[in-house]
Amino acid sequence: MTPNHYQLYFLRVYPLSQITMLKNSCTLAIKELKQWMMPEKARTSLLTFPSSAEIVPEPLGVVLVISAWNYPFLLSLDPLVGAIAAGNAMVLKPSEFSPATSSLLAKLLPEYLDISSIKVVEGAVSETSALLEQKWDKIFYTGNGRVGRIVMAAAAKHLTPVVLELGGKSPVVVDSGIDLQIATRRIIAGKWGCNNGQACVSPDYIITTKDCADKLVDSLKKELETFYGKNPLESKDLSRIVNSKHFSRLTKLLDEDNEVSRKIVYGGERDEANLKISPTILVGVPRDSLIMKEEIFGPLLPILIVRKIEDSFDMINSGTKPLAAYLFTNNKKLKEQFVASVSAGGVVINDIAMHVAIHTLPFGGVGESGTGSYHGKFSFDAFSHKKAVLYRSFMGDAAMRYPPYTQGKLRLMKAFMTSNFWTILRTLFGRS
Repeated sequence: MTPNHYQLYFLRVYPLSQITMLKNSCTLAIKELKQWMMPEKARTSLLTFPSSAEIVPEPLGVVLVISAWNYPFLLSLDPLVGAIAAGNAMVLKPSEFSPATSSLLAKLLPEYLDISSIKVVEGAVSETSALLEQKWDKIFYTGNGRVGRIVMAAAAKHLTPVVLELGGKSPVVVDSGIDLQIATRRIIAGKWGCNNGQACVSPDYIITTKDCADKLVDSLKKELETFYGKNPLESKDLSRIVNSKHFSRLTKLLDEDNEVSRKIVYGGERDEANLKISPTILVGVPRDSLIMKEEIFGPLLPILIVRKIEDSFDMINSGTKPLAAYLFTNNKKLKEQFVASVSAGGVVINDIAMHVAIHTLPFGGVGESGTGSYHGKFSFDAFSHKKAVLYRSFMGDAAMRYPPYTQGKLRLMKAFMTSNFWTILRTLFGRS
């Protein structure tokens, strides 16, 4: 049997984007777990002298992980690594929009993992709703903001803490005076190379200046043709849209009052039968259009024009906080301003989405793009409770703690609470 284009894409890209990253997470956890589990020493004060203190991580208990469809293997099992490493029991609910992966996980996990501690529950809305009615020690959800609100509301009934890995409109700011070919190649890899835009950290729109826009568009067109050919709908390297519902949603964004579709400068071709939409670039779409209000999560990329590049900061900050924000520039001052003034889950300078692969960086959102973070040790921390522990002996019992209270005792207690040695001495000698 000769593999078709989608099978070839799966064989090449799937192992890199999902299996390899998951193996890296497992390898890191095995290597570092003993260190992660070690109690962390904490300083004490004169108030508790003599004493010692530490912070001890402990499992939260039983956790629920609800994963997404766009990277169904990685986004199901990567949180599981952190949950197991931290010592929790868990229930995994894979996305019903990736039924093959969901079925595979339900089959394989019981074969390789302890079924008394780890369960897989398949299903759709009714099953997820039933799970959310239960009391959990933590809920970890990856998906969109609409469902994220439902998850958070359900968790609030039981005062259950949550990690919400959501998304948002992640901007790309492109300055002049850069290596435009490298920049456009990296934008293409992060947008269309990552599931054809169906990724939470995918660039949602570009902001640039008028003098840079035409050059940027020309470079994007040239590199897109190099990567995907003259007919990208036939390319074996371009992902399909996940289902007809999302295909219709993206079509609606393009066809809104014909105002948006007239702004297409490249692409726009559609193949509904095969659920494919070609890489599409739009310039100057209305700011109040649906495509600029909703997270696109697909192969459409609007380009907005500003008078000067610094104006992009206010434009980004006028909306909700994105999961990621990207800047291409050689200007050191602009980099510093961008990092200082733009609030986002993560910021990358001169690349797209590569921070996701750095296990020493927390991955997560802020505001409407999510709450909490994971990856590497941050995954262990996400599923752990940091327990404060203070050790004292029966020595050093201070009479000032106990009634009857006098002005002298109160002054001495106040001095000890400052933990300032000289203040304590002055108080003891009646000089305060």
